Amino acid sequence: MSEYATMVKQAGRATADKAVANGWIDGPAKPVAAQPKLKLVRGDKSEAPADFTFIDLFAGIGGLRRGFESIGGQCVFTSEWDKYSQKTYAANFPDDDHEINGDITKVDVADIPEHDVLLAGFPCQPFSIAGVSKKNALGRAHGFEDKTQGTLFFDVARIIAHHRPAAFLLENVRNLIGHDKGKTFQTIKDVLTEELGYTIDWRVIDGRSWTPQHRERIFIIGFREDQGFRFADLKTPDAAPKLRDILHPGDGSEVPDQRFTVGNSGRVSEKYTLTDHLWNYLQRYKEKHQAAGNGFGFGLVGPDDVARTLSARYYKDGSEILIRQEEGKAPRRLTPRECARLMGFDEPQGNEFIIPVSDTQAYRQFGNSVVVPAVKAVAEHMKPHLFKALAAQRKVAVG
Repeated sequence: MSEYATMVKQAGRATADKAVANGWIDGPAKPVAAQPKLKLVRGDKSEAPADFTFIDLFAGIGGLRRGFESIGGQCVFTSEWDKYSQKTYAANFPDDDHEINGDITKVDVADIPEHDVLLAGFPCQPFSIAGVSKKNALGRAHGFEDKTQGTLFFDVARIIAHHRPAAFLLENVRNLIGHDKGKTFQTIKDVLTEELGYTIDWRVIDGRSWTPQHRERIFIIGFREDQGFRFADLKTPDAAPKLRDILHPGDGSEVPDQRFTVGNSGRVSEKYTLTDHLWNYLQRYKEKHQAAGNGFGFGLVGPDDVARTLSARYYKDGSEILIRQEEGKAPRRLTPRECARLMGFDEPQGNEFIIPVSDTQAYRQFGNSVVVPAVKAVAEHMKPHLFKALAAQRKVAVG
């Protein structure tokens, strides 16, 4: 039973409808048309061919894709299992000529089109060593199938092994490096280099250089043939954006967005202000942990500050990024539009990115995503090496 149906049963339709209007839950399911729900509109085939092709795995809402489209790439395959993320992805890339595939573990590698670059923001999972240890004891060889079976990285590896793209970009949380005492990252490196034969380099990059948020992510770049790519050469900008760049100004200087703001001035809707009960709870919680010497607690910030990392749990209480308001008033959450700007899907004060889902789902999606300008910077740094690899590849193909 859906959240809406449950609330109707427990509290009545009027209360449920109010919750939908406030963005707290999704509305009632709508009838599905005869056409497959995830079938996307055909693009304009008269456009000039792209410089290269790529596939978008664990695509989320398309953050990695935006970076590689910015250097001339064309997405030829998308995989994302979450139905709400699929909805946002489809709304923002309406001209694709391919469907959004769901569970990548059920996709045959032969059904994935040929591509020059593989993109994947795969989840961080531990690798079981039981099968590997047994084969070691028996003196038998083992490959990446044994090392990574049962994890989603296995699916990344099997696609790379089959298609042998010229390059790939993998993205993950910074903690991947130390996950399972470093065993997870070591296995990934071993598979990519020793098993699959790619030359790789990696770097942890903080999105702080592009947006007012500390968000560290590891990027792993691989080339089938060594192209001399080095992350050490990547220069990050010296800019120091502040939250005022992405917050609703509320002074009439931006186009009002009636979903997130009210009135002609564009003042943030009161639904984003914490209740007194929740605000009191968060203050007591922080005091309790401070007294115990722990660092847990909310992050209260203003226009001239930089935010903590936006997480997928932001919809619960917004505690990691609370915006200070006038004296005597509880702070507020960021609106989903402000989250789109914080993650670089929108320009500062922009509102082009389509958010077709509830606030709860939007918070989850942005919290799971990447800082788009950071990806664009990585793609731009990768571009000359990629184009060199593709030129060599085409030369060989011609003869």
